[in-house]
Amino acid sequence: MKTQLKTIASLIMILVSLKTMAQEKVKYVMVVHGGAGTILKKNMTPAKEAAYTAALTEALRKGYEAIKAGKSSLDAVETAIHVLEDNPLFNAGKGAVFTHDGKNEMDAAIMDGKTLMAGSVAGVTTIRNPISAARAVMEKSEHVMMVGAGAEKFAAQSGIEIVDPKYFFTDERWEGLQKAIKEDSTKTVLDHGSKKSMKLGTINKDNKFGTVGAVALDKMGNLAAGTSTGGMTNKKYGRVGDAPVIGSGTYANNLTAGISCTGWGEFYIRSVVAHDISAMMEYKSLSVKDAAQASLDKMAKLGGDGGLIALDKNGNVTMPFNTEGMYRGTVTADGKIEVLIYK
Repeated sequence: MKTQLKTIASLIMILVSLKTMAQEKVKYVMVVHGGAGTILKKNMTPAKEAAYTAALTEALRKGYEAIKAGKSSLDAVETAIHVLEDNPLFNAGKGAVFTHDGKNEMDAAIMDGKTLMAGSVAGVTTIRNPISAARAVMEKSEHVMMVGAGAEKFAAQSGIEIVDPKYFFTDERWEGLQKAIKEDSTKTVLDHGSKKSMKLGTINKDNKFGTVGAVALDKMGNLAAGTSTGGMTNKKYGRVGDAPVIGSGTYANNLTAGISCTGWGEFYIRSVVAHDISAMMEYKSLSVKDAAQASLDKMAKLGGDGGLIALDKNGNVTMPFNTEGMYRGTVTADGKIEVLIYK
């Protein structure tokens, strides 16, 4: 009897070990996000939930197809973000939110983990796909960041599609601006949850969410990360968030990981979240999961909220956030797609 029990116990241990090994061998090649914030199932219609899931799935599918075809991680990131920029559900490209003056001002960045080259644009109003303009800055100029009219002129000269600003108009975003302006006019102090401030800016902390991003690992083992956003609803004074700031909202390094962030940009800039994750992995030998959580926690202590996606050089992925939800999804090396929204 004892022998039988020992045999059974040994078999169980072997099965557990095999299961653990199988789980550890899951290799991810792409991860995407569509923003974090107060995303509650009770507030979501089945149709809208299905639409978000379909959009994220399509972004992952197209990015995966690029990787499978042998294209670079940069190609995969740009391809996936195009899908999200062209979808009015997300606060990027077609779905960009309005500034206080009724304009759509977009930011984007992309980074190559192999060379540490990077490009970004900020405050652009006529570029259909800002992520492509960011890539053009990286590959066709000596610079890293271009802003406003100059960035638009360079994008046009680089063959990037330019559109009439009317292209970005959506009724939902316009209504969101009117609501934010109304809230602004009824309060004398800013109210970020429990934090009060007399500083000029935005009231509703969820007005800044909806940024999109992607990180990819290609067949050559190269990482790339990209982020694109319409910024904050009702933003004033040419405000720029973390998305186009290399090391804050976007970062990639083949030695460590690729990272794309979404959330309260001011805090991501102050905490240099994306680079902080890479640095902790490189200098403290933390896993991508532990480094991402530690950096997010540090940012949260300052008062910020949001989330991020990160993919390391070995295909390990993490998607932490400290809000009610984050639109996010992954695809494995064998093409298995998973999309998540809530906590």
